[in-house]
Amino acid sequence: MAVACGVGPELQELTSAATSAATQAATAVGRSRRAGCKPKPMGPKVTQLRGAADAICGRTVQNAGVAGSFRGVMSVPSAMVRAMLMLHTSDWHLGRSLHRADLREAQAAFLDHLVATVRAERVDAVLVAGDIYDRAVPPVDAVELCEDALLRLHATGAAIVLISGNHDSARRLGFGSRLLDEAGVHLRTRASALAEPVMLRDQNGPVAVYAVPYLEPDAVRGELPEAPGGHAGILGHAVRRIRADADARGVPRRVVMAHGWVTGGAASDSERDITVGGVGQVPADLFDGFSYVALGHLHGQQTIAAHLRYSGSPLPYSFSEAAHHKGSWLVELDGPGVARAERVPAPGYRKLSVLRGHLADLLGSAAYAGYVGDFLSVTLTDPSRPEGAMDALRARFPHILVLAFEPEGAVPDGRGYRARIAGRDDESIAAEFVRHVRNAPATAGERRLLAGAFEAARAEETEEAERMEVSEEVA
Repeated sequence: MAVACGVGPELQELTSAATSAATQAATAVGRSRRAGCKPKPMGPKVTQLRGAADAICGRTVQNAGVAGSFRGVMSVPSAMVRAMLMLHTSDWHLGRSLHRADLREAQAAFLDHLVATVRAERVDAVLVAGDIYDRAVPPVDAVELCEDALLRLHATGAAIVLISGNHDSARRLGFGSRLLDEAGVHLRTRASALAEPVMLRDQNGPVAVYAVPYLEPDAVRGELPEAPGGHAGILGHAVRRIRADADARGVPRRVVMAHGWVTGGAASDSERDITVGGVGQVPADLFDGFSYVALGHLHGQQTIAAHLRYSGSPLPYSFSEAAHHKGSWLVELDGPGVARAERVPAPGYRKLSVLRGHLADLLGSAAYAGYVGDFLSVTLTDPSRPEGAMDALRARFPHILVLAFEPEGAVPDGRGYRARIAGRDDESIAAEFVRHVRNAPATAGERRLLAGAFEAARAEETEEAERMEVSEEVA
């Protein structure tokens, strides 16, 4: 069952330590239920989405198959002092679609998986490194989905720390943040508060979590007037303030959350460009000396350094992410502040695939039978554009989302538009457009239709000009 929900087979060896952890997790769940730790009922849309999410993973909401799967790998339950356990995730982009394909069920499935992992592994803190929503004003069902997830995460007893990303509205996301602080849900969206940590504590002492929201250089100038310009200047100023605060508190274990592009990170097509003056990256050595840095913004899960990681988005949001392995990081922070991270795979939804070839081959070859259930981006290479290609492809591949046309042997015209139309009349320009789109010249009948359309347009323009002339004479 755990494998069906996206937990990799490499982490499925249930040793005696893991079995013990699973028992402890089940006991903790029972205590929560007896204490009445249940989220309030949500709207029917969220209920439907969670039911669909269950169907995706083929399990109940409790997702008992996850219990203890990672705990046995991360640490030994019988240790004298338990290390702090954090779950690093980011870039949920709730409300986002993929080329108009609805992803709400897939997002709900991921959030169910996240809650189940936090509960089973007895996670102490959940770190969400920005881009909670896909846009500044998210749809209502996305807000309900987020609220439901936060309520269930809170019911596990874990602290929750979220920062705003470049897709979020910092002001809207941060509404009521001071009230939520009292409940253990910490929304950090104000640049002026970046050096005010969320203080956590375990048997090894305090941990300071500095949650830095996305810092758009121009937008935060009023809150950070003394900071240098550019992304590197703003974030460098933020890190210096954080170091000074942590030193003053005498806290050696320091965790930073940030949303941006750190040098060495690999981008995809789905991240919004955040460059300013052609520069959007910040140096990785800016974060040297911290126990752990939970990054958001780049959608591929990746490790810049042992203590410096991107969790990536839980779902692929562009076909450039088709080869990504999505997931979160389960981070163990020991007494001296050394972090060890283990990848937690996200549940799969629908595979993304990219196909290229002639229409007849794609429709008839058995080699493509395995792509019927995938989200598809297809590029046709036929010498001329086939008519009704999308309808024909959709009959075999119902989840095709993108269709492009790149005819074999076509030589691109490197001239600019002005050079290409110089000295040509309207009819020849229109006929050339037909040839460009279809990679075949316009037929004689099509040329007659084009000539008739232009003649009718010219006649209408002449009549309109004459009416305007008469009106001016009367006036």
